[in-house]
Amino acid sequence: MDYAIIEVSGKQLWVEPKKFYLVDNLPLKVGTKVYLKKILLVNKANKLECGLPYLPNVKILAKIVKHCSGKKTIVYKMKPKKKYRKKIGFRPKFTRLRIETIEILT
Repeated sequence: MDYAIIEVSGKQLWVEPKKFYLVDNLPLKVGTKVYLKKILLVNKANKLECGLPYLPNVKILAKIVKHCSGKKTIVYKMKPKKKYRKKIGFRPKFTRLRIETIEILT
């Protein structure tokens, strides 16, 4: 089983080929193929490689599938006895990635 641990948008993800992942919004068009270069750990054909902090000879090819919004978060502010009430909603933006391949360069 091939997998890798990568860093995207300041967060670490365990990724595998042919699977989908949600990451923070990436300002790229749908259908764009991207090489992810911040790889912390790779296990390919039962060979484990760990970076310090990143692996320079590994690239992961990912395709941007779609952009979507997350679940709405409600922020409610209130000061008692002062008639101050404020209700704000927020929906975070996400990008859905499909990991195509994990490549180890020699």
